[in-house]
Amino acid sequence: MSISVENSILGALLDRLAKPGRLLFSGLLLTALVACAAEEKPYVEEPVDKLYNRAVDQANSGNWEAAANSFDEVERQHPYSTWATKAQVMAAYAYYQRNQYDDAIAAVDRFLQLHPGHKDTPYAYYLKAISYYEQIADVARDQGTTQKALNALNDVVQRFPTSEYARDARLKIDLTRDHLAGKEMTIGRYYLRQGQYIAAINRFKVVVEKYQTTSHVPEALHRITESYLALGVVEEAQNAAAVLGHNYPGSEWYIDTYAMLTGKDMRPEAKEGSWLSRLF
Repeated sequence: MSISVENSILGALLDRLAKPGRLLFSGLLLTALVACAAEEKPYVEEPVDKLYNRAVDQANSGNWEAAANSFDEVERQHPYSTWATKAQVMAAYAYYQRNQYDDAIAAVDRFLQLHPGHKDTPYAYYLKAISYYEQIADVARDQGTTQKALNALNDVVQRFPTSEYARDARLKIDLTRDHLAGKEMTIGRYYLRQGQYIAAINRFKVVVEKYQTTSHVPEALHRITESYLALGVVEEAQNAAAVLGHNYPGSEWYIDTYAMLTGKDMRPEAKEGSWLSRLF
């Protein structure tokens, strides 16, 4: 028997064997689906305390996915109970623990809309702020979430200034502002390297105007001096250097700035009426 004939017979045999198998599988699948449908339990409402305690137990054991679902179920089955209100906050926390920040924020927003005066409102605002804060990305990426985190943290401080949440929020505000300033510095340095000096100055200007308490201000003043010198705007360069020397006399950035100016036979010199002089 030739090889081609053997292959033909084998092919036909495999085809015949496969067809009954596919039919058998289809039959088994249909049977399984019918069995599952038959075994599906009808929806039964459970007592609110039983539901809530189960959710708490799941949270205590670290099963946050099940806890979130159970807390949501409390509200679905008993929407008008006092436990449902508490469950909304707990569901948000469970989502937060699973790093499902968008779900946590959505749950908090819904809670605040329905219960703006609830005793857990300060915590809800804080949980929303932290959910944004923990999504802050590297300065090389878009900082839209960082700005949302700053806005939410400011909400906590302004609405509940004496709360324990406000104390932590203030610390995170400083870090968030430093992050936003760092983003401006990254863009400014890029423009500076490209020789786009006016665009660079505008970015560094944002840092010294909006983020004066951050660690980036000394460098921003140094870069402003560098950019003005590159443009040939000598007086503004000298003034920026003078502001840097007056406010950060011992910083490495002032040492570099002073060396840069003296290397061109210039000195830092304050100029009244400059936008920098009005800021500091």
